[in-house]
Amino acid sequence: MNHQFKVVFADYDYPSIDIELKQLEQIDSEIIKGQCKTEDELIRLAKDADGIICQYAPFSAKVINALEKCQVISRYGVGVDNIDIKAATEKGIMVAYVPDYCIEEVSNHAIAMIMNFARQISLFDRSTRKKDWDVMIANPIFRLSEQTIGILGLGRIGSAVAKKLKNFNVKILAYDPYVNNVIEGVRIIDFQELIEKSDYITIHTPLKEETKQIFNQKIFKQMKKSAYLINTARGGIVDQEALFEALNNKEIKGAALDVLENEPPDWSETPQLENLILTPHAAFYSESSFEELKKRTAQAVVDVLQGKVVFNLFNPEVLERNRQNFL
Repeated sequence: MNHQFKVVFADYDYPSIDIELKQLEQIDSEIIKGQCKTEDELIRLAKDADGIICQYAPFSAKVINALEKCQVISRYGVGVDNIDIKAATEKGIMVAYVPDYCIEEVSNHAIAMIMNFARQISLFDRSTRKKDWDVMIANPIFRLSEQTIGILGLGRIGSAVAKKLKNFNVKILAYDPYVNNVIEGVRIIDFQELIEKSDYITIHTPLKEETKQIFNQKIFKQMKKSAYLINTARGGIVDQEALFEALNNKEIKGAALDVLENEPPDWSETPQLENLILTPHAAFYSESSFEELKKRTAQAVVDVLQGKVVFNLFNPEVLERNRQNFL
């Protein structure tokens, strides 16, 4: 049976894609499912696709230039760091994403990690389970309203964190060279001042060349020894090996990571540190956000293939480029 379109799932780590398949019923399409991890696997599977849905698969310039008739690559999630945007735009391929589906969840997760350290919940839980009834095991604990929280990145999620933290009467600092929005009660400073003055630093910036491993051995030595690092953004922003060393040497007080450089990690290389909290890239998750992510990722493919306006394009400039090519 011949179909009007071919839609390829390049990769996904969800137990079911029923929600996406339901959305795709709006168009007459052949559905191909894959779990591509390499460029060659992608090219073999998707070279004649009209639309592609992906999660982590590496859409390099080599892969994109091999796509024969693709109109849209739609990625599950907020970031698109696995897609060569420049190559896609030059090829006339729209790149869709879902930048705002989990703002509430991720901002809450980051704040929960801050609160965990502020009240030492995990430490108290572990010690109490060992029948050690000792409040001073967490000494010292400082009043949160006397602490300074630094936010790296004031996009949608970073701004949500800042607005929620205002209710705790904390001092809030922020660094973001690309954002000019002013949030009442938030002081914009440079990166150096952020790392030197913050008691907690929470990361909410995309992974780019300039942010890759921006938290490294040099930076950890400049942070307060009493400081905590929170990362719910991208694992590659933090030099993981240097962080583990800094935690082990007590150069900083603690860290909470929802994202790692490699997921899942090599457990043999992941230290069992009392001052390290790990969650399994779960900050985005709630039943509502999960459903919204899947629906909107698939709907972007439907909209493009039906010739409709797509509002969640990462590269809207491709529309003008395609219009000029058509003229």
